[in-house]
Amino acid sequence: MKLLLDTHVWIWSQESPEKLGPQARRLLVDARSTNHVATVSMLELARLVATGDILLNKPLAVWIETAVEELHADEVAMSREIATEAYALPGEFHRDPADRILVATARREGLTLLTADERILAYPHVKTLDARR
Repeated sequence: MKLLLDTHVWIWSQESPEKLGPQARRLLVDARSTNHVATVSMLELARLVATGDILLNKPLAVWIETAVEELHADEVAMSREIATEAYALPGEFHRDPADRILVATARREGLTLLTADERILAYPHVKTLDARR
């Protein structure tokens, strides 16, 4: 399975793995799965660190590098197609720009978004898996 980790799932995978359900934990280490982290998640994490909303046990750049390596994750940069789709999503979707970019990334790249965000899980126009299961 080709997974895109929502920002909180990426953080949980390193800082609070107990928050992930057994299926999510299995998928993250399954050799048949590929893990992906969007650059917008790195931006969100940087904002959380800068505002003091999250404390990491190592410098941000080192944390990101280590987390990506440990998950054997590929980084997905925001392309112009992702950027434009983020505000052209079908149906109703909420206004959070990072969530819009994550959903557009999953849709454009053919990825399943691993998330615990109820609003994203309820959105019918993107493949999702509940990270709490």
